[in-house]
Parts: sequence; C-alpha cells; structure tokens
Amino acid sequence: MFSRIASRLHGETNALYSLRDSLINQGVPIQDLISGNINAQGFAFPQEELEEILVRASRQCLVYQPDSLGRKQAREAISEFYQDREILLDPDSILLTPGTSLSYWYCFKLLADEGDEILCPQPSYPLFDYIALLSGVRLIPYRLDETENWAIDIDRLETVLSTRTRAIVLISPHNPTGHVASPDEISRVTDIALRHDLAILCDEVFSEFLIREKVLPRPAGSAAPLVFTLNGFSKMFALPGLKFGWMAVSGEQARVRQAMRSLELISDTFLPVNEIVQAASPEIFRRGENVRNDFTRRIGECWNVTEEHLAATDCCSYVKPEGGFYVTLRLNGLEEEKAAEIILKRNRLLLHPGYFYDMEPDHLVLSFVQKPEILRDVLSAITTTLSDLRRNSPAISAGIPEEKR
Repeated sequence: MFSRIASRLHGETNALYSLRDSLINQGVPIQDLISGNINAQGFAFPQEELEEILVRASRQCLVYQPDSLGRKQAREAISEFYQDREILLDPDSILLTPGTSLSYWYCFKLLADEGDEILCPQPSYPLFDYIALLSGVRLIPYRLDETENWAIDIDRLETVLSTRTRAIVLISPHNPTGHVASPDEISRVTDIALRHDLAILCDEVFSEFLIREKVLPRPAGSAAPLVFTLNGFSKMFALPGLKFGWMAVSGEQARVRQAMRSLELISDTFLPVNEIVQAASPEIFRRGENVRNDFTRRIGECWNVTEEHLAATDCCSYVKPEGGFYVTLRLNGLEEEKAAEIILKRNRLLLHPGYFYDMEPDHLVLSFVQKPEILRDVLSAITTTLSDLRRNSPAISAGIPEEKR
C-alpha cells in the first residue's frame, strides 16, 4: 500500500531517546540542552509589539490576493535587509517560504534529478537526510576539519565531486560546530563552483549570532554561477512559530531568471506562506533591530559563561564557535554514547552524542542558550559527571542511586 520512501521513514528510536522517554514516563523532568527553540529559553519578540504588528497586518489581508513569490513589500524588506549589509539582491529574485527546510526541498527539486548528488558538510544535520530522501537526491559529505577550527577541507571537497554533483551546501555559521566560513573559504568554494558549474546553497539561519566577527562573509554577490541564500525569522527574531523564511537567488542573470521561473511555479503549486505574516514582515524588520541586537548580546554572554566553565576542565576540549549557539565537546578518553546516557540519568540533561551528526568519535553536542544562572549549574553538572567518568567512579557506573530514583 505504501511507497518505498514511506517504508524508509519509520526509524527506530535510538537508545538515548528511549532512555529519555522512559524517564519522562516516570515523571522525571528532563532539561533539553539540544533544542534550537530559543523561545523556550526566554528569547522572544516583545509580545505586545508583535500583537500590534499582526493586527495591523491582518487588515491588509481582508481580500486574499496571493503572489507566487510572496508579497512584494515583504520581498523589498528582505532586499533592504541585505542592502544594509552591502549585498544587493533584487526583490524579484527573492522567494518567500515557510522556512529553510522547505527552501532546501525547493532547491533540491530545482537542481537535481533522482540519483543526482548534493555536497553537504560533515558534521551534518539529521534533517538533511530526510529532505534528500523526499527529494530523491544523494547527499555526499565533504569534511570540516576539527584540527583547523572546523574549517572546510577544500582539497578533500574537490575529491568527492562527480559527474552527478549539482550543488554545494554551505552552512555558515555552521550547526553544530559554530564554524563561520572565511572570505578565503568562500572564494575557494566559489572557484570550485565556477570550474564545475555548480550551484551554492548558503544556509545563514544563524547569521545574526556572530561571536568573534561583526560581519558575516557571504557568497551572495560572488562570481559563483548560481547562489541560493536561505534565511528566516526563526532564529533572527526568535519567531519560529511565524514560519517565515526566504531564499534569495543571485549569480548569472540568465540562470537567475530561469531559476525564478521554475521556483515561482513550484511555490504557486503550494502557496505555503501565511498572508498575514507576509504583510507583517516589513514592520518586524523595522521594529526588530533592537530585539535582534539584544539577542546577539545575550547569546554572546551565554558563550562567555560557557567558555569560562569549559576552560577550567580537562575532561573535554572544544573549538570555540564563531557563530550560532552550539558547541561540540571532544571527550578525552570517554565513549560519547555512554557519556550522554549517564549525563541524562544522573543530571537529567539531554545532550547529543557526536554520531548523531556524522561526527568522528567521541564528542558531545550542546546548546549554550540558557539563562546564565541555569547555564552555570548545567555546565558544572556536566563537567563534574565527565570528570567522575574519567576516574571510573563506581557510583556513576552503577547509574542513579536508589534514593534519587
């Protein structure tokens, strides 16, 4: 009755999440240190302002008049956002989407036939596997080098190209390593795209959360044949529930026009973006500047607290993230899955082992977007448990003491 794809969409729950579910069913509260939902950590667009904006926007939408690319005013606001960053993107080369996940699906369907290949960074993000499966394309990993601060291994990237390669995914800031692609890396990736006639899909959803630099290097405006810039309100304004994103297309004008004609038809088939949210977006951009700056400042403070704790322990090492709000911990002499399970049992904290992201052993991944007072307690608990594990503490090996169950 079901398709071959459907039969591959029923994955078994892994051991870590089976343990989490078991603890939750026992009434044990679990603190999720991996979720990208920053609303749950107290980051939110001011509610009263948002309500005012949405009410005014609703009055613009009394008659349904959809635009396949998205409302012109919304696309112009996005264009102005990039113009303020000295990137020129034509509003007519911007397509609104409900978020980057669907933007990826649009791109994969636009650029690749079944069995064609898209290069994707490794460590990766699990969601890509499902989008690729639904699109019928193959993901081919290219390596980020931890010994070089998770920089793109350009030489090895070129070795994984084939005659079926259609595009290179560039995620900057990268999730979960926090690497920000440098101008030199972007130049070299652009050169590869030029020589092999490839598109670049640039995911910039963490673009507003730079820890070291003030300006994000971008491939938009480069000499690449075709660049798709993906972003949205989910992280930028802590508005994941609005489901408002975009893809901006730049590059050779003939190819941009061809891409937009196809994308317009794809989008017209679904018209998936809420009209009121589209109408509200220009004002969210205007009134959200201070909100975005406050988020950036707060996340910087969160990283400072995190680094203070991590620098004081010898149970793990880390590469300082340059953007985003995740950090990868390299464990010293510990097995990642066992460490994640014991931290979940003992500290009621959910972290991810590195293999979830196709990362070489042994790593843990966590988000440092927590309130500072909570973050200090969380990090202290994690590093204490990891230190105990290194000493092979019998109490830890045995799991949770009976009186604490």
